[in-house]
Amino acid sequence: MREVLLVSKPVAPPWNDSGKNLVRDLAGALSRYAPTVLTRPGADPGLPGARLETPYARTSGGFSPALVDNARVALRLMTGRRVDLWHFFFAPNPRSSSVGRVTSRARRVPTVHTIASAPLRGVPLREVLFADVNIVLSRHTEERFLAEGVARDRLVRIAPCIVPLEPASESARAATRGEYGWPSGAPVVLYPGDLELGDGAERTVDAVAALQRRDVWIVLACRTKTAGARDAELRLRERVRAAGLEARTRWVGETRAIHALLAAADVVVLPSTDLYAKMDHPLVLLEAMSLARPVVVVRGTPAEELAEDDAAVAVEPNTDSLADALDRLLDDAALRASFGARAREAVLARHTPRPMAAQYEDVYDGLARSTR
Repeated sequence: MREVLLVSKPVAPPWNDSGKNLVRDLAGALSRYAPTVLTRPGADPGLPGARLETPYARTSGGFSPALVDNARVALRLMTGRRVDLWHFFFAPNPRSSSVGRVTSRARRVPTVHTIASAPLRGVPLREVLFADVNIVLSRHTEERFLAEGVARDRLVRIAPCIVPLEPASESARAATRGEYGWPSGAPVVLYPGDLELGDGAERTVDAVAALQRRDVWIVLACRTKTAGARDAELRLRERVRAAGLEARTRWVGETRAIHALLAAADVVVLPSTDLYAKMDHPLVLLEAMSLARPVVVVRGTPAEELAEDDAAVAVEPNTDSLADALDRLLDDAALRASFGARAREAVLARHTPRPMAAQYEDVYDGLARSTR
């Protein structure tokens, strides 16, 4: 069996990062290629069929590996055990791409690069793409790359996956609401996005404030990913206070109970115009959809593609459009159930590990044929 080295941040719990979750799910679903996965000493990624290597320090973690960790990975690429194929997972950037380009050429290894999150605008794409094949996760990013002069034969589009979650029972949803102090009867809108980019949290607060009904609660489940997150939270707290929503807003922060919170919400919203540092089809939205929750996204972003076949609601990136969508959904339990059912069907049809892995193995096969 041919071997593929999956080059990523350490694949280890907690499973709160779409980049490493995608690697874990791919490695666990490969059938014709033997995966080698990079992790930390002592970590258990739950992949009994994978070979584990530990270039990362025992304390490595976070959303961005430290320079010393990146140096250890570069050393492994240059001097480590040879495998048939390297498969990289990161957002294209000059430094990491240079390492991938130099080491793969030196070792004469064919390469695949999954664009785990789209790069910032202004990054010279043709300069930072180094692999033989580049995988994009959405039509939106594919069209951007083509418009910026990347050759079509260097791109393949493969949608990301999750391991689908089972929808929660009404009693389980009620128990979660009680545990976190949410009202049993009032509607709850959950925002599980970032605070620093895209104005999604602000748009959520403003839309709920604009609703005629005064019983809607907001839950903000936002991770601290950068140094600017604290200041962004303080500004948002002031916005909540000015809108008179303090009593109906709950600040969860980062939590390992995110699946239970998604299941307990009535509507999950991510109305952000900028998904930088997130998967094009955000992991948390795919999880919410698998839980049969209605999801709202904004048009003009990769996440809009989740609304195909009415599997989610896509709105214009403004307060009025989002408020109108929330009004319709929160006033109609049957409408919420209908969107939730279609959401789950879409995830089961398009975003599960084995079909995704089969597409990747087809890419690997093509590279194997071209290098013989």
